[in-house]
Amino acid sequence: MGISEKMGDVLGQAVEAKLLREVLEHEIQPKHLAIIMDGNRRFAWRSNLATHVGHRIGKQRLEAVLDWVLELGIPWFTVYALSTENLNRPEAELETLFKLYVEGLKSIAEDPRIHENNVRVQIIGRRELLPQHVNDAIDYAESKTAEYNDFVFTVCLAYGAREELIHAIQNIAELHKSGDLTLEEITEQTVSEHLYTADMPDPDLVIRTSGEERISNFLLWQMAYSELYFTDVFWPSFKKKDLLKAVQTYQMRKRRYGE
Repeated sequence: MGISEKMGDVLGQAVEAKLLREVLEHEIQPKHLAIIMDGNRRFAWRSNLATHVGHRIGKQRLEAVLDWVLELGIPWFTVYALSTENLNRPEAELETLFKLYVEGLKSIAEDPRIHENNVRVQIIGRRELLPQHVNDAIDYAESKTAEYNDFVFTVCLAYGAREELIHAIQNIAELHKSGDLTLEEITEQTVSEHLYTADMPDPDLVIRTSGEERISNFLLWQMAYSELYFTDVFWPSFKKKDLLKAVQTYQMRKRRYGE
């Protein structure tokens, strides 16, 4: 590494440290961060790598981002890992993803950082659409962290917000049909209580990587008043400074909640 490159690294680290300090000292702190992790495949294609390599690098990136979220003290962290639409991808690609999920879930369940920080791991989505070995890994990770509540790390697998809403509507309709719930008792709170995220606060900040500016059937109900942040960076290239910039942008916005 040349002198100019070393100086560039030192300067970059100084800028990052300053940004981290500013974010941590700000009076406004997000309680729930959600990320749509997008761009693994395009990162691989543009880097002349196989698709499965892009997914593996994306998995490693998530491990790093989780560390940064813990450093920032954000108690709720949710990621969109696999949508119901993604289940239509080629079988070979899905097998690669399922293998990575199993590896990741088992690894995180045994990671000392998870236990030192009292991180509860939970998976939401249509688990019946996932292979048994993935469900076994989910059960393992959830059971190993079930008693923790300081931080909650939620992974959305085989998840679709429209399906989630339909499921909630069906449950509410059954309660009304049985006489346990009147029409007047059906409120926003009622709907929220029947979603997969019933025990979670709505996201304060939602980040999407890779340059796409849409929410792609993710937390449609919960994102009603979330701040959205879009970045051109592909997920495998997402750096700490990118996260800090997103949080700082959130801190600078004035949330009006429709007022």
